[in-house]
Amino acid sequence: MADYSKHIDFIKSVYGNQEFTPLSVPVFVGNEKKYLSECIDTTFVSSVGKFVDRFEEEMAKYTGAKKAVVCVSGTNALHMSLMLAGVERDDEVLTQALTFIATCNALSYIGAHPVFIDVDRSTMGLSPDAMKAWLQANAEVRDNKNISRDDIQLHTDYAIPQYPCEQDTKACYNKNTGRRIKACVPMHTFGHPVRIEEIVNLCKEWHIELVEDAAESIGSTYKGQHTGTFGKIGAISFNGNKTITTGGGGMLLFNDEEFGKYAKHITTQAKVPHRWEFRHDHIGYNYRMPNINAALGCAQLENLDIYVESKRRVAAEYEAYFKNVPEIEFFVDSPDTFSNYWLNAVILKDKTAQLEFLEQTNDNGVMTRPIWELMNRLPMFESCENDGLENTIWFADRVVNIPSSVRL
Repeated sequence: MADYSKHIDFIKSVYGNQEFTPLSVPVFVGNEKKYLSECIDTTFVSSVGKFVDRFEEEMAKYTGAKKAVVCVSGTNALHMSLMLAGVERDDEVLTQALTFIATCNALSYIGAHPVFIDVDRSTMGLSPDAMKAWLQANAEVRDNKNISRDDIQLHTDYAIPQYPCEQDTKACYNKNTGRRIKACVPMHTFGHPVRIEEIVNLCKEWHIELVEDAAESIGSTYKGQHTGTFGKIGAISFNGNKTITTGGGGMLLFNDEEFGKYAKHITTQAKVPHRWEFRHDHIGYNYRMPNINAALGCAQLENLDIYVESKRRVAAEYEAYFKNVPEIEFFVDSPDTFSNYWLNAVILKDKTAQLEFLEQTNDNGVMTRPIWELMNRLPMFESCENDGLENTIWFADRVVNIPSSVRL
């Protein structure tokens, strides 16, 4: 068995040689208490209030989106994004098996089916090369046969909100299953942007809607553009271990302001504005972020750049150290990208080394973890189509996340 004690000591030193070094914890050093107190004093702690509006406006400005809409969780954001993109029951969605369960849960709520495409070795996210190869071998573009939206809402037991716009007369179909391939959901793994421009072009060529899973990548950019703003809709998470947190929460990002306004309406029970009447014009969703959570988000956002800078400094220290460790590779961001390094990752030489590293670090007060169990290995998704997932499996057998908290 390899001895990783020297590396464990270094990781501990990065965070001040604490008795226990956690993986990723939130930091509250700004106006959190002030804004929470203000929110409580107004009594508007639920789904309306100035902090909700402010958080949406400031996030739109920060990311460059035309409209930002808060919701209860990142999973909610993905679910609503897929529905607004037109994903329906029995559609297929191209995504990656190397992701958190929320990605696949969200499309499963609709009754859609994931098709797992391999990831890049350079980004750990959905590979445009693998996507192109799979589409060329297994898909075709033809007339969109799906029934009209009105018929869907009349004859099914679920409702999918659809912003009124011109529908694409062409669609992509899986030649093996006959199902429509409606969307593609790349995930910016651990904050590292995928080769998103190439995926955008593939989606346009194959008449597929792009929904970005930017849950982990707030503060990350590709060629200077914030992740989550390349597709029709992007989804962000503010869970407790993210770079900034609202305790629990998510957000949708839109490049079309009117589309974003429609989403805001749907996620707030589709209530028609009126001083006293409660009238609703659509089947809506109670996906509203409470004002008190948004107050926390406003305070966190004020320090986001400081937090990202801190995480990148930590990553640079890890990179410099592991350059001199032949048996361990530190994963770095790729050209044209700026990663928030939400979770730092090291790559061990094989599965045995990975397990030994996990055991020794956790036994000695350093919290580490492997990649989530691959989606195609879970019982709910083990029968879903995939392309072999060579790189995905390679990473799953070797990657370990190491402590990544903001250090101030």
